[in-house]
Amino acid sequence: MLILLSPAKSLDYNHKATDVATTEPYFMDQAAQLIDLLRSLSLEEVARLMDLSDKLAALNVARYVAWKRYPEAVDVRAAALAFNGDVYEGLMAADWDALIWERAQQQLRMLSGLYGLLRPKDALQPYRLEMGTTLPNPRGKDLYAFWQPILQDLLPAEVEAAGGMCVNLASREYSQAAEPALRVIKVVSPQFLDQRQGKAKIISFYAKKARGRMADWILRHQPQSIEDLQQFDLDGYQFSATHSRPGQPAFVRTQV
Repeated sequence: MLILLSPAKSLDYNHKATDVATTEPYFMDQAAQLIDLLRSLSLEEVARLMDLSDKLAALNVARYVAWKRYPEAVDVRAAALAFNGDVYEGLMAADWDALIWERAQQQLRMLSGLYGLLRPKDALQPYRLEMGTTLPNPRGKDLYAFWQPILQDLLPAEVEAAGGMCVNLASREYSQAAEPALRVIKVVSPQFLDQRQGKAKIISFYAKKARGRMADWILRHQPQSIEDLQQFDLDGYQFSATHSRPGQPAFVRTQV
């Protein structure tokens, strides 16, 4: 199974990280093109483009200036350790041993507005560029126009190499970049719901963490089918046939 995740806005380059030998992302030349576009923008334009405060805009302008096509080892961190949001709290990559890291490098992919598609060990430099950003570029009006043809060429082969099935745990904003590819491969998109007072609904914070937990569970347990995937039972979630739809197995837990 190939697992798709969204990245995180928050990054962690401060805490001591597991010593992981990094790899070069697939699309560094394309990322460099986007960095050149971002460097041409003023601080005010960056703030407007990404709806950022002046402080955050200034931070990211500095990141674009510092970004390198061939970075030094001291300036990068393995992507699965650099991202620091709810999904990655659930993923717990800092706890992986060598075997899980190798499985993750083969089976886990993170969509990215700047890098397109990242493997867990890929060398990540600090950046912010969300996939939904309307950044005009040589391929079109936004990042979907930029990345969709590229991912359409790559993802089917990646899925085939990982066993022929894609478990899409990415958000709608990010999975849209892979949409043309996802139409021609076998895709399962799990949903995570919390039930209170008899009503089950998606609660974003919990669902994001559950996506990371499922990704970690897949890497450790190596399910081979949708039926195997339905055995996921971490953090109180259980498969619910009642709440599931074709291609969207639902996992529900009861909040007390």
